[in-house]
Amino acid sequence: MEKNEKTRYSDSELQEFKELIQGKLKSSREEFLSLTSSLSSPNSHGTEDTSGAYKTLEDGSATLEKEQINQLAARQKKFIDNLEAALVRIENKTYGICRETGKLIQKERLRAVPHATLSMEAKLKQG
Repeated sequence: MEKNEKTRYSDSELQEFKELIQGKLKSSREEFLSLTSSLSSPNSHGTEDTSGAYKTLEDGSATLEKEQINQLAARQKKFIDNLEAALVRIENKTYGICRETGKLIQKERLRAVPHATLSMEAKLKQG
């Protein structure tokens, strides 16, 4: 390894990533709250006075929609957890270091996927 090759990001670079992640966390938490509140609100389609057959279709559609919202909420929660873990790595100054190769993950990749723990090289090897 060359002497001038960086082994970690500087504090100012880490601060830049921290701000990026905090912004993504804020919007992700808002999205998560929106999803979970739509799950807890009663069905607002107003089908009380329609025929029974239509109501059954409506119930089936509402169930499917709830499942999709549940999946989105679960995915959003996982994304939030990953972003929070990235903030911990920033505090530990281990952020941006590939867990497979030990090399720095490219800034472009971290800007696109701020919770990444693998460099593209390692990710591609996974197949």
